[in-house]
Amino acid sequence: MRHPRCMDGLISLAHGPHGALPLDVLAGLTLLSLVPFLLLMCTSFVRIVVVLSLVRSAIGTSSLPPNAILAGLALVLTLVVMAPTFQRIGDDALQPYARGRLTQSQALERAVAPMRAFMLRQTRVADIALFERVAHRAPEPAARAPITVLVSAYVVGELRSAFAIGFALYLPFVAIDLAVAAMLMGLGMMMLSPPVVSLPVKLLLFVMVDGWALVCGGVAASFR
Repeated sequence: MRHPRCMDGLISLAHGPHGALPLDVLAGLTLLSLVPFLLLMCTSFVRIVVVLSLVRSAIGTSSLPPNAILAGLALVLTLVVMAPTFQRIGDDALQPYARGRLTQSQALERAVAPMRAFMLRQTRVADIALFERVAHRAPEPAARAPITVLVSAYVVGELRSAFAIGFALYLPFVAIDLAVAAMLMGLGMMMLSPPVVSLPVKLLLFVMVDGWALVCGGVAASFR
């Protein structure tokens, strides 16, 4: 059985010299809490999940595939698209920090650099300038924009790109809806709802052209 004084010493060591958690543990917990936010807002997830949702809406199946399936597929595609960036973060920041060659601040700075480079490749200078004006900051080069400004500009740009891709994907399905509606009207079948006929046609067309593979490959290739 351990001596009470020994146990008290271990507890005080675990809680640091001032009876509080060490700053590195607090910083690590803070970073872990920010991981979902970073995954959603600073990676390719935004564009991918919006495009997949628009494809589902264009087909006309409001709940199929389920949201969980779309989110899982978007997450897998995000890992594929972001693999080079994550690899660079691991090589430049995580591995040296694990070996004790970098401090936390140095590791964080090196980890942010690849993410900034990825977001800058997808972001327009005009969007960065817009959010600099919103933040009441003096104009400066995009490479030196604060991370808050860069993330805001990046998300807006991703939404714009996703909606542009979604518009292009919507057109064939809208054409099918119009053709089916015109055909039913010409046959005098006014009481038959056009979506009842057009939905199987759209599903058949989407399967014949291997639509999910084309959409996933296209949206993944749209990143620079």
